[in-house]
Amino acid sequence: MAHHALASQESYNPNHLLDILLGKMQLKNDAALSRLLEVAPPVISKIRHHRLPVGASLLIRMHEVTGMSIRDLRDLMGDRRTKYRLSDAQGRPKPEERQAQDKVEAGNYARH
Repeated sequence: MAHHALASQESYNPNHLLDILLGKMQLKNDAALSRLLEVAPPVISKIRHHRLPVGASLLIRMHEVTGMSIRDLRDLMGDRRTKYRLSDAQGRPKPEERQAQDKVEAGNYARH
């Protein structure tokens, strides 16, 4: 079973966050929560079983529907990290995309 890096932190407990959201929004179960958050029900299940982290887009959606701050949401699940680091590869085009982009740019330059 694959676990994400955050799951190794002892304080990380996404179930607490999900349970608080269920109570705050007066929902009966995870299926109702998934509908409210507009995610597929297996996403909530994978989060509960520590197979998927609560990602940024889901945190933002939780913020939108509850009005709670992102910091408060992260605190509820035990995510106490203060800094996030992006890898050098994120946001960089794939090698084949880069080659195609270079050709387009070279063609545009040659026309001028």
